[in-house]
Amino acid sequence: MNTKFNHDSALELLREYNKEPFHILHGLTVGSCMKWFAKELGYGEDQDFWEVCGILHDIDFEMYPEEHCKKAVELLEKAGAEPEVIHAVCSHGYGECSDVKPEHEMEKVLFACDELTGLIGAAAKMRPSKSVMDMEVKSLKKKFKDKRFAAGCSREIITKGAEQLGWSLEELMEKTILAMRSCEENINCELDNLGL
Repeated sequence: MNTKFNHDSALELLREYNKEPFHILHGLTVGSCMKWFAKELGYGEDQDFWEVCGILHDIDFEMYPEEHCKKAVELLEKAGAEPEVIHAVCSHGYGECSDVKPEHEMEKVLFACDELTGLIGAAAKMRPSKSVMDMEVKSLKKKFKDKRFAAGCSREIITKGAEQLGWSLEELMEKTILAMRSCEENINCELDNLGL
């Protein structure tokens, strides 16, 4: 699948509607994880498309939280995004703020790893290393079971995401940790370069 966007133009569009450093970090993290998953799952030729959908998935969240996954349609259409990008972005909120169901494997991965990257990121901050590089599934599962930890990260969505993919929760956690390890250093450099 081709898209007119690349990493830089998708980031520029995200930053048009998002100023909070956390939202930029989250977009870059999900985008980079999606790129990793594309390669891992045999969609290497579509890795740029997967990454763009990840970067842009929360385009409307900061400015229009009450219209999340709805306002995105208007913002993305205005920017000339392809229908496939719009569908993927809207489908990540399925059941919560959107009735657009994830259909393709890419959309199911986006649905599953969006919340999980938030939980992993919060767990990494609690580690002495402040990094995912030394994080193991066992310690993440403990954080997952503690409902008070990163309470905003829906365990239900993460579990549902794993089920939609036909993966165990442990498999989803392991793959997402690996995906985040693959991009942690690059994202930190990119945020520094952006002055965030």
